[in-house]
Amino acid sequence: MQFTASTVSLTVEDVAASQAFFTDHLGYTVQQAADGFASLKRPDAVDVVLLARGIQVLPPQQRDRHADGLILAFTLDEGLEEQERRLRDAGIEITMPLRQEPWGERLFQVADPNGVIIQFVQWSTPEHG
Repeated sequence: MQFTASTVSLTVEDVAASQAFFTDHLGYTVQQAADGFASLKRPDAVDVVLLARGIQVLPPQQRDRHADGLILAFTLDEGLEEQERRLRDAGIEITMPLRQEPWGERLFQVADPNGVIIQFVQWSTPEHG
């Protein structure tokens, strides 16, 4: 089996709002878009498809689900503090401020306009104690 891409599909209330967030603040580009649908791409990250809640292309049991409880995490090799500052300066609410976990994960979180949690991670040497 050979994968050619990885995509996460998110069901949201307002596709245009999430699309603007991903393109304006996360560097994604729009590959395709239509009413209730957007396909976003970034060469160094997972592709993102946004679907409007209730859209008919989804099976009936999936139409009213929302991307709740999901964390879309991006790992950075450097510049975590700068990214937090950049997003804060752009008026994005930091929903979880930068913190260090004992297992070596440094992270912070924001939410897009539809409440999709975006986490930025940088790994460091774990603390021992």
